Amino acid sequence: MTDLLDRVRTLLDRASVELRDPGLRARLATARRRVDEPLRVAIAGKVKAGKSTLLNALVGEELAPTDAGECTRIVTWYADGPTYQVQSYLRDGTAEPRPFNRVGGAVRIDLGRPADEVDHLEVRVPSARLRRHTLIDTPGIASLSTDVSLRTMAFLEAEGERAAQTDAVIYLLRHMHGSDVRFLESFHGDGLSNGTPVNAVGVLSRADEIGGCRLDAMAAAARVAGRYASDERLRRLCPVVVPVAGLLGAAGATLREEEYATLAAVAGLPMADVVELLLTADRFGGSGPGRQPVLDRLGLFGVRLSVRLIRERAVHDSADLARALTAHSGIDRLRDVFEAQFVGRSEVLKARSALAVIDECLPSDSALAGEAERIRASAHEFVELRLLHLIRSDRLPGTDEQLAEMDRLLGGAGGAAYHRLGLPADAPPARIAAAAQQALARWQAVSEHPFSARELRTAARAAARSCEGMLATPARS
Repeated sequence: MTDLLDRVRTLLDRASVELRDPGLRARLATARRRVDEPLRVAIAGKVKAGKSTLLNALVGEELAPTDAGECTRIVTWYADGPTYQVQSYLRDGTAEPRPFNRVGGAVRIDLGRPADEVDHLEVRVPSARLRRHTLIDTPGIASLSTDVSLRTMAFLEAEGERAAQTDAVIYLLRHMHGSDVRFLESFHGDGLSNGTPVNAVGVLSRADEIGGCRLDAMAAAARVAGRYASDERLRRLCPVVVPVAGLLGAAGATLREEEYATLAAVAGLPMADVVELLLTADRFGGSGPGRQPVLDRLGLFGVRLSVRLIRERAVHDSADLARALTAHSGIDRLRDVFEAQFVGRSEVLKARSALAVIDECLPSDSALAGEAERIRASAHEFVELRLLHLIRSDRLPGTDEQLAEMDRLLGGAGGAAYHRLGLPADAPPARIAAAAQQALARWQAVSEHPFSARELRTAARAAARSCEGMLATPARS
């Protein structure tokens, strides 16, 4: 994989030398720096989908404000840094540091000017979780303010040969609408050069509310997420949909002792009183001091779940409860998907973004543009992405079993060898090698079978090449 990025770096350096236009050279220089920066992952969705709450849960810290303040109208980057600092990038091309404070943990920024003069904000935070990827909080799509929606679309959209400013996106769904599909289509571009079928992950957000905040709400949400993931329109754009209760994920990372004490006091009441208190959010929030803030932080589902766990002695202190909330939230599953789909493919996603910039800056008939196209055509990583797109858009012949296995072998569920071979994460190297050898023989047979369709034979050769790669580099796979 490093060979692919090395080829892209060399091409960017050559293009920067040959071009004379200062503006184009500046864009290439930015793309060259981006290759060596952490992966850029945007969090997008409609207004009130829970984007900021999800970001806080992923980082494990209360950073992004979750109320409808002025800064929520602005694209905001959260990146690793040595100290907390905020930079405001203005629409006129200038940048300025901005003062900020922490209110309830969230970073509150003094813009010092109208929000429409600010292009985006960058918040630097000392965070191990932000070292390999920068998270980008975007304004809500379908906002009542057209300007707010356009900010997000302009930032994420890959149109024609124009590269998106982000490498991947986590898209929050609550109830799937045509507008969700249209947005994902705009982010993917043509599905080959700009967008890919593995750079978008869906999150069924506020999943605890889908089941009416009942104690089985997450199981109900998992069934809904499964239906979304099997939807033909959505699957080719966003093949994985994970149910997540963002409030639980965020609270699990930042639960306070006084919050546990409030919940434990409720859990210690007679059962009839507990049932009465937990009947509705209004009854619980208005029933005593300290309860409304706990409700705001955990939601009614989180309160009900916490009280049950404490009453049943499944948890004994705030640390136990924090771990239980995290486990029930779905955030660990999302992190696993994030690792497999994004972090594991960060180099090919960054290479794709860099090549899109080269396409923008160079004439299509130039030698360097031809070299960019040769990289796309010859690099096996891009061959895999093109085939995944064909599989998921039902444009590749084959049986359901063949297509499902090929999707997995090509990295559709993650780039690691155990993901590709459908093995557990702790599978020993010998088992991985044996499975890869068996898959190689199977797909070589398909590629050589006289009755296989021509397109299937071509795809089978690529699947065999992926197996050969796993056999050649078992330690790194």
